[in-house]
Amino acid sequence: MTWLLYGATGYTGRLVAREAVARGERPVLAGRSAAALAPLAAELGLEHRVVGLGDATALREALADVDAVAHCAGPFSATALPMAEACLDTGTHYLDITGEIDVLEALHALDDRARAAGVVLLPGAGFDVVPTDCLAATVAAALPTATHLDIAFVVGGGPSPGTARSALEALDKGAGGRARIDGVIREVPLGYHRVTASFRTGERSVASIAWGDVSTAYHSTGVPNISTYTWLPGAPLLERVLGIGPVRRLARAGVDRFLKGPGERALARSRSQVWARARDAHGGEAQAALSTPNGYALTVDSVLRIVTRLPGLPHGTRTPSSALGADFVLELDGVRRNGPRLH
Repeated sequence: MTWLLYGATGYTGRLVAREAVARGERPVLAGRSAAALAPLAAELGLEHRVVGLGDATALREALADVDAVAHCAGPFSATALPMAEACLDTGTHYLDITGEIDVLEALHALDDRARAAGVVLLPGAGFDVVPTDCLAATVAAALPTATHLDIAFVVGGGPSPGTARSALEALDKGAGGRARIDGVIREVPLGYHRVTASFRTGERSVASIAWGDVSTAYHSTGVPNISTYTWLPGAPLLERVLGIGPVRRLARAGVDRFLKGPGERALARSRSQVWARARDAHGGEAQAALSTPNGYALTVDSVLRIVTRLPGLPHGTRTPSSALGADFVLELDGVRRNGPRLH
């Protein structure tokens, strides 16, 4: 099959491109900057196509002979729908690595159109949200009466520039915390709730945040109440400080100037932890935990394992676990799981 990697010159895109070649894949590299794209394509000996998402005609021409797209160019609030619409028009399967709740919901709203077009749309195919989605599906299956899901993670290695920009953009839109309550996504204060997560490395207090599983875990499990958590020191103060417009502008300038993303050592040595708990109205609980490689390393592995499977998956908008099964995450390099355990 032929697949296209869009956003190939970003931090994650470059990692995907180089690892794809190492695994014997020959993706077509694509993006909007010829100056950045051409040297990478020459280095890897790959075909490249220069196309911006704002040129609808050129984008569809670039996808005309492509079976699938791995979309790695954020912020996905601006880029996901133009690419997904082009994929629906050209019959091209789609994955991305977003963790943005509104983007995930918008792509799930395209489910009927994707089914009619014979296309798979699979957003959240990286660390956002493969391990958390698969673990949520695992504990929900272990407790079929579940009414609540708590999902927590702690990452190592630091963010890429794209991840940091997406987080600041969410604050621009007033998104502090989000939770799903009785089936509806609602705004809640950042860090409004804390739980103790039993990670594989031990217990840790974590605070509620907005994370992609507020969208995806509901589509995967049907559980109506979902909260997501991470280690977040001083959450109320952090929200107030970053809520000041000039502070965010300074932070955004710093992202572009100073933040480069994890280096080779951090990618190789840092690990991330994920925990999920399902609860029901009768006091029943099911818990499980994962240990994974660095989130970006996992993203690269996950994208490359999923993209070639897209043509064989059920059509429509899918979550990682609904498309590939809750145990898919265990196929990824270096992932270990404890549980599920019933209480």
